[in-house]
Amino acid sequence: MKNDIEIKNLSFSYDGVDVLENIHFEYNKKDFLSIIGPNGGGKSTLLKIMIGLLEPKIGSVLLFGQNPQESSQRISYVPQDTLVNKDFPIKVMDVVLMGRLSKSKAFSNYSKVDRHIALEMLEKVGMQGFENHKINALSGGQRQRVFIARALCSEAEILFLDEPTASIDTAGQIDVFKLLKELNQTVGIVIISHDINVALNYATKVVHVNKTLYVHDVPKAPNFKVFDTTAEHLCPIELITQTRCNHIHKVLP
Repeated sequence: MKNDIEIKNLSFSYDGVDVLENIHFEYNKKDFLSIIGPNGGGKSTLLKIMIGLLEPKIGSVLLFGQNPQESSQRISYVPQDTLVNKDFPIKVMDVVLMGRLSKSKAFSNYSKVDRHIALEMLEKVGMQGFENHKINALSGGQRQRVFIARALCSEAEILFLDEPTASIDTAGQIDVFKLLKELNQTVGIVIISHDINVALNYATKVVHVNKTLYVHDVPKAPNFKVFDTTAEHLCPIELITQTRCNHIHKVLP
């Protein structure tokens, strides 16, 4: 099966400082991919390279078999801190409709089809009935659902999200990840997450990025094996899967 993202021999640096070194990676949109790693390890840089916001000087990146800039209409990106000015008086519907913008309609009004799709996406993310609410009146989790609806409005094949739950409480984080897991039935999900436990519970693949990259298929509880990782790479994925208890315990009366 042909992969939707293929990265080979990738290295990247800022002002002469190496951020990513010799990265090899493949992704298929059937997977829910979580990118983890320490702050400054290169997670956001890698994601921005995947979608064409940054261009490596060494190595190659193919998105749907093309240069990422040539495939931009097939993906959507939800960055951190999407709502910079929370006091800006814009309605939910107007935010979601932004996902329908294209060069061909830059100076035209939204069509009935655009509005129908926007309403459909709001329903898909559980925000139907909120279209006339001000975006700054919503909770963090609700706003994130609206931004995901906006991304879906572009009819993207893969959603890229950079720590979308960073400023949301625990219950809201779980709701967003459940939504993304459901969306992954039809849309590829690539997400940067600081929560390793969430990654293990919802992702199908995890990559650990700290200048270099290691890919992990997310293990299922019955398949956790005896700790046998070599000293070459030790990351929280191995530690969590080896310390989680897999025994069946009696329920006390």
